Amino acid sequence: MGNAQEKPPGSGGGAGRSDQATAGSGTRSRGGGSVEKPQTHRAPEKGVANGRESSPVGGQEEQSSPAVDTSYLDAPAGALPPHLARLKNEGNHLFKHGQFGDALEKYTQAIDGCAEAGTDSPEDLCILYSNRAACYLKDGNSTDCIQDCTKALELQPYSLKPLLRRAVAYESLERYRKAYVDYKTVLQIDTGVQAAHDSVHRITKLLIEQDGPGWRENLPEIPVVPLSVQQQHRDRPVSAEVAQARAARAAQEEARRKEARCTLLKREGNDLVKKGHFQEALQKYSECLPLKPDECALYTNRAICFLKLNRFEEAKQDCDSALQLEPSNKKAFYRRALAYKGLQDYLSASSDLQEVLQLDPNVREAEQELEVVTGLLRQSLMDSTAHTPKV
Repeated sequence: MGNAQEKPPGSGGGAGRSDQATAGSGTRSRGGGSVEKPQTHRAPEKGVANGRESSPVGGQEEQSSPAVDTSYLDAPAGALPPHLARLKNEGNHLFKHGQFGDALEKYTQAIDGCAEAGTDSPEDLCILYSNRAACYLKDGNSTDCIQDCTKALELQPYSLKPLLRRAVAYESLERYRKAYVDYKTVLQIDTGVQAAHDSVHRITKLLIEQDGPGWRENLPEIPVVPLSVQQQHRDRPVSAEVAQARAARAAQEEARRKEARCTLLKREGNDLVKKGHFQEALQKYSECLPLKPDECALYTNRAICFLKLNRFEEAKQDCDSALQLEPSNKKAFYRRALAYKGLQDYLSASSDLQEVLQLDPNVREAEQELEVVTGLLRQSLMDSTAHTPKV
C-alpha cells in the first residue's frame, strides 16, 4: 500500500527525504534512486598480511573489488540519533529488496533504541511503527500489523499510511466493519486514494449481505478528520510517482465516464430506431461518435438513419468508415449496397451484395436485394443502349 509512513510537512528534517520504506505497491521511496546492498565484512583471506595484500605467484598484484556504496546508511532520518537513523535506513533498504524479516528486525532495534535513548520524536517513532507494520503485513501477520498501526496512530493521529495498512489487515481478518471505518477515514484525508474507494465498494456489498439493509447501524463511529489535517495533506509536495498515479487514475475515470455516456446514447439511439424516429436517433449516434470514434457499430447504426432519411451519400460515407475499422463487416457492406442503390450506382451495389454473400451465403436479404439490383442494372443498361444514337 504505497510507501512507508512519512513525516508530515513542516516537521523537523523529515519532509521529502528518501529514507522511507515501501509498502505493498512497489512504489519507490520519495527522493528516487535505487540504493545498493550494504557492504559485507569478510575475514582476511590467504595472502593478506597486516591489512595489505601480498603479491601472488607471478609477481602481479590482485585487483581489489570495487567498494559497495553504503552511503544511504548515513542519510538524514528526522530527529533520530545517528546510530538509530542507520538502523532505520538499513531497514528501508532491506524492505525495498524484499527482505521483510530482516527489515522488521532493524525497525524493532530502532524502536527499542528510541526507548533506551529517551528519544522524544513522535513523528519518527510513528514512521518506525508504520514501517514495521508494513513488514508484518507482507509476512501475513495481520494481528501485529494492526497493533503497530494503532501505536503509530496514537503518536500521529490521522496518518494516512498506518490507516491504510490497518484497514488492509482488518479486511484480511474479515473484520469488515473496522476496515470500512479506516478506509472511509483515509478518504476524508485524500479522496484520490483509488484503493480505498475500491475497498469501500467491495466491503459495502459484503456488509449488506452480512447485516442486511441496516448494515450502517452496526458500524463503529467514523471519526471526523479535522479540516486542518486535510489541508496539511493537500499542501504536501507531490512526488513524481504520485503525480503519475493520479494522472493515470484521472485518465481511467475519464475513460469510464465516456464509456458510460456513450453506452447511454447508443441505447437511446437504438430505441429511437425501433420507434421509427430516425432523425432523433441520428443525433444520438452523432453525439456518441466523438466519445468512441473507433466503434464500428456506431457508423453502421447511423447509416441506417441516413438511409431511412434518403441521405444516401452520408450513409455511404459512414459505411466506408465502418469498413476501414472492420474490413469484413457484413452490415457495412449491405448498408453501403443500399446507399449505392439509392445513388443509382447499381454496379457498385451489386458488388457489395456479392461481398456480403461471399462472407455469409445465408443472408437472405442480400440474395433478394441482389436480384432487385441486378434487374435495375439490366434496365439501366437497356435504357442507356436505347438512348445511344446508332452510327
